[in-house]
Amino acid sequence: MSTLIVVGYDDLYKAEEVRLKLRRLQSEYLIDLEDAVVAVKDAKGKVKLHQAVNLTTAGAVSGGFWGSLIGLIFLNPLLGLAVGATAGAVSGALSDVGINDDFMKDLAATMTDGSSALFVLVRKATPDKVLEEIKGTGGRIIKTSLSHDDEARLQAALSAAKG
Repeated sequence: MSTLIVVGYDDLYKAEEVRLKLRRLQSEYLIDLEDAVVAVKDAKGKVKLHQAVNLTTAGAVSGGFWGSLIGLIFLNPLLGLAVGATAGAVSGALSDVGINDDFMKDLAATMTDGSSALFVLVRKATPDKVLEEIKGTGGRIIKTSLSHDDEARLQAALSAAKG
């Protein structure tokens, strides 16, 4: 079962900075992220989600490959490529994996203008090492499925002075 953690930042770019740290930790096998999305609310109040994976592009590439292959079998690879890429892009745009986009947009709408939030879905983690890496990055926990004790440890690490 995955754990949801949403951390809000007063800075537009801080959530992306922390997401990059988490990606580095993932490459070191210290955390297993199912999804990591940055929501930014600009000075005009507009909310923008920055997904880790662009499903439309991924779908178009995959659909283009399969469409070309089918097109080669039926002797019309260009038509197969066009149809496959279009179908893949549409299916990619309509699919939603990880954290629900509507949930993220609704929660981000409550943020103050000029701020950001990091939405993370964690499968597994080595808590002590992860907490040490994100120590002092600031932010406040907005929502989480952690236990009260784990939530308090995370907030303490976020709020700790940089050492």
